[in-house]
Formats: sequence, C-alpha cells, structure tokens
Amino acid sequence: MGLLVDGKWRDRWYDTGETEGRFVRQDSAFRDQVRADGSTGFAPEAGRYHLYVSLACPWAHRTLIARKLLGLESAIGVSVVDPLMGEEGWTFGASEAPGTVPDPIFGASRLYEIYLRADPTYTGRVTVPVLWDRERATLVNNESSEILRMLDQEFGALADASVDLYPEGRRQEIDRVNAFVYPNVNNGVYRCGFATTQKAYEEAFADLFSALDVLDARLSERRYLVGDRITEADIRLYTTLVRFDAVYFGHFKCNRQRIADYPSLSGYLRDLYQTPGFAETTDFTHIKRHYYQSHRQINPTGIVPVGPALDLERPHGREALSRSA
Repeated sequence: MGLLVDGKWRDRWYDTGETEGRFVRQDSAFRDQVRADGSTGFAPEAGRYHLYVSLACPWAHRTLIARKLLGLESAIGVSVVDPLMGEEGWTFGASEAPGTVPDPIFGASRLYEIYLRADPTYTGRVTVPVLWDRERATLVNNESSEILRMLDQEFGALADASVDLYPEGRRQEIDRVNAFVYPNVNNGVYRCGFATTQKAYEEAFADLFSALDVLDARLSERRYLVGDRITEADIRLYTTLVRFDAVYFGHFKCNRQRIADYPSLSGYLRDLYQTPGFAETTDFTHIKRHYYQSHRQINPTGIVPVGPALDLERPHGREALSRSA
C-alpha cells in the first residue's frame, strides 16, 4: 500500500502519529461530475466512460452494484485490479487471479499509471473506484459515493427506467442515513482495523457497534433502510455488512458479535444478497485475499483463513416488512 508524491510512487502505510492513533481517511481528489444536461463538459454517453474497480474494495463494490441494477453494463466498461495490493499498490494481472480484468485503454500494469495520465504531479492515495473519460482522456471522479449517485441520477437515458436509487421524496432521509452509516459503519470498521492505539480502537469499536445496534432495531420494522424499495443507502450499507463476518470481525478486531448474530441485520443482508445484482458482484475470494494478504502490518503471515461458513442463501423471511415501511 502506498501513495504518489509529486507524481512519484512511495510504498508508505498510513501515518497515525499526528492523530493519536486514529485512522483518518484522505478525501478523494478528483471530483468532477457527469451531468445529463452537459453543463460540466462530461455528458453521459454510452462507451465514453470506464470504471476501474477492485472486487475486494467495499467502496468500489458500490459502483458495481449500481451499474448492474441500472443496466449500465454495456454502456460503461470495467477493469478489475488484482486482489493483492502490494508494494506498487493496485495492479493489473500480476497475480492472475480469476475475476481480474486488464486495462483496455492504456494497457497499464499499475493503477497509479491511470492517475498520472490525468495528473503527472498528483500527490495522494491511489484508490478505487475510478471513473475515466475516454473522450477527454482524464480521470473524472474517484469518490465512490458521487460515482454511485451519478450512475443513478445522470445516466438515466441509458439506464433501466424502473430503477431509482435516490427517489424524490426520500432524499433527505437517504442522506441522513448515509451520514450516520458512513463514519460509524462503512469507515468505522477501518477506524477499528487501522487504529494504532488502544484508545483510538476502543472509540471506533464503540461507535461501530452502537450504530449496528441502531440499524438492527431500525430494520426490525422495515425491509429496507428507507421506504419500501432498495435505495443507494442499502447499497452503501451492504458492501460493509457482506464483508463483516469474513473479514472485519477477525482481521479488523470488530469482534463483539457477527452480523449473523443480529436478528434483523442478518436477514437484511441475506435479503440483499439474494437480490439480483448483489451476489453477482460479491467475490469472497478477492475480498479475503485482499484484506488478509495486503495488510501485513495487521496479518504478517499473510495466511487467508478458510472460514467462516457463510449461509447467505438461507431464506430471510423479510418480504412482509415491505408493507410496514
């Protein structure tokens, strides 16, 4: 794991020395927007944009689910990096792992080469997802929440019109849920796993499980987080929940209880997993190999655990909750 400094790659772990052991995530640097009205110079056009993703990464996974649900697979191409993120960061084809997809645009072997195509002097982390514009030959955006929103809101002419992940009338509630879930759950597991002091870890641990308790109670009365249909809020929570028992529980020391031990969250997770678009984009081989083999500061041996046994195909029985949303 590393970063670029003035366009030069440095193999460097996160520095928590100035944050009392707390992990602080860097803000995404590329924030241009695709707009349906063409006002930004990035218009939604079939074949124009390309996604660079990791099947292991929960942030990138958001965009893959949205692309699948919205029927944008033929309109937006995808490249998939190797699950192992080593000294050169995300790479293409080095491990020959099933499910990886090479870069068809530049034939890059490292993801940071794509960043340097957009900004030869870039300083910062090299993260996924990346939305690339073939026409203008630049990186449009590398903030997963914004790419997810753009796919749903700006690519409407190319997408399945029956799918609306950010429906009017529910947007304020979706935003409130997202604002609660992100720091406490999505980033909360990383705050636990990447903490370097006991105090920082315990703070993150308390926030995480307090939030999961709240969400479990909320989902005891409704099938989905907001309203009676899947929204972007569900996608954003799912990508953390589906990795929790396999990775975060042990590897990141998030071990008060598993998602399988929550009466509502466990059924909710199975409900989403069994919904077309979710299981197809979930790859536990990539997920487990990435976390256990890439984070040698946490798991020095790189041994990937065989378990746990996940029973995500078991009936969830949550259909009746749709009527009480």
